[in-house]
Amino acid sequence: MKHVIIVAGGSGTRFGSQIPKQFLPLAGLPILMHTIQRFARHASTITLALPQSQIRYWHDLCDQFSFSIPVNIVAGGNSRFESVKNAIQSINIDDGDIIAVHDGVRPLVSDKIITTVFNKAAESGCAIPATHVTDSIRMLDNDGFSHTIDRRLLVAVQTPQAFDAKLLKEAYATPFSESFTDDASVYEHSGHKIYIVDGDTRNIKITHPDDITIAEKILANG
Repeated sequence: MKHVIIVAGGSGTRFGSQIPKQFLPLAGLPILMHTIQRFARHASTITLALPQSQIRYWHDLCDQFSFSIPVNIVAGGNSRFESVKNAIQSINIDDGDIIAVHDGVRPLVSDKIITTVFNKAAESGCAIPATHVTDSIRMLDNDGFSHTIDRRLLVAVQTPQAFDAKLLKEAYATPFSESFTDDASVYEHSGHKIYIVDGDTRNIKITHPDDITIAEKILANG
């Protein structure tokens, strides 16, 4: 089976908003509903990890927008790591199952990326989408200076990140580390290889107010 965990724990602080960013409107629907819609025809189960304090508000939004896609809701933890771990533990896993983990505020992920990461993970154990870095990159040195890095060796990682479900569950049994910046870093820490597939520059993460304007233009252009 194909499972997806959607992690939505944003606060809206960077937007200067009282409403958490995953609930802000995008082309007539809350951002999070767009994200869930993207996975509805790809995943056998959808698990949504939300802060406990936001679960009631989410149910109210579902009533308001008549949103009826089946979603299993789990209370998130104090960190993304804990939220994903809670979600994994709530899923009934069988041999051969795949779990994809996705940011709730990446509402523009394409069918192509979703299909590719699921298929590659089934073949190789994991798959993460990434795009090539186009800006010049420099690394800060301890002496206050910096040095250049060959950008051809760097990629920018996106979600969904997909994994063999049992191996991912085992990986999340490890204690939290500050080095865990995403699910791939947790999986890699357990000794597994990370396989990269082509991402998409349109698969943006809504972080700042201007990102909503960009997302609306992308949606308008199909």
